Amino acid sequence: MSSNKGKEVAEGSSSRSSTIATAAVAAASDQQSPAPLSRYESQKRRDWNTFGQYLRNQRPPVALSQCNSNHVLDFLRYLDQFGKTKVHLQGCVFFGQPEPPGPCSCPLKQAWGSLDALIGRLRAAYEENGGLPETNPFASGAIRIYLREVRDSQAKARGIPYKKKKKKRMTVKATNDHSSNFPMQ
Repeated sequence: MSSNKGKEVAEGSSSRSSTIATAAVAAASDQQSPAPLSRYESQKRRDWNTFGQYLRNQRPPVALSQCNSNHVLDFLRYLDQFGKTKVHLQGCVFFGQPEPPGPCSCPLKQAWGSLDALIGRLRAAYEENGGLPETNPFASGAIRIYLREVRDSQAKARGIPYKKKKKKRMTVKATNDHSSNFPMQ
């Protein structure tokens, strides 16, 4: 019986050590191949790299530590040339019409919602890449004002006023179903 007891202890320790070894191999393989990025994270990385490239292409190149809200505003205006949203000018016959009946020569621009989402991703990426929240050029008041002006001008050009979505409130309905079960005193 004592020989069996020693055998069980020996077998238990070897199976335990193989389990630990298997866990170590699994942990090592996790470190080698990180989980794929979410759609948001990959877009944020792509946006951050694009902004960095934009700064490097400036003459003279701008270091990220020297970047300010003016560089961000210039970047947003630069992106307008790649926009797909028709924004009617005030002199256009279709200004203020949500669904114009024909084509016009008004410029294509970035949609307000796209710019707003972009700034949100870049704001987060700036801080994730070592920037201080106090010096974040994407969180500047000038950026908020620019985005508000873009939103308002695009809403006027389409003839559809922007209305902020109201948060739904949870209402608690009081029911008197259970009140009859308790005697009143």
